[in-house]
Amino acid sequence: MIREPSTTTGLQRSLRQCLTTMAALLYQHGHALEAISVPHKGLDRGVINALNESSPEWQLCQRVLERSDAAIFNDQDCLVLTSLGRGLLFDMFGEGAADYA
Repeated sequence: MIREPSTTTGLQRSLRQCLTTMAALLYQHGHALEAISVPHKGLDRGVINALNESSPEWQLCQRVLERSDAAIFNDQDCLVLTSLGRGLLFDMFGEGAADYA
């Protein structure tokens, strides 16, 4: 008998896939993970627009992360990961991946 994954498991898998995709796209465009993991920094609309234009995956992943509360726009109107997003990022990429001063 095959057991269906729980909604939580499926959501976490989607989040992890999106974080992996976003990390790769950030690196391809000259950004580090800290660009999105530092709460008072983040990605401004210009960077997001450039990423949207270069990859249709970016917009889909951004939407998944925002809808799951793993990413938000901060007070400076920049996209950043929430504690949920940073926690998953740390679990996936290891010590220091989501650290900030």
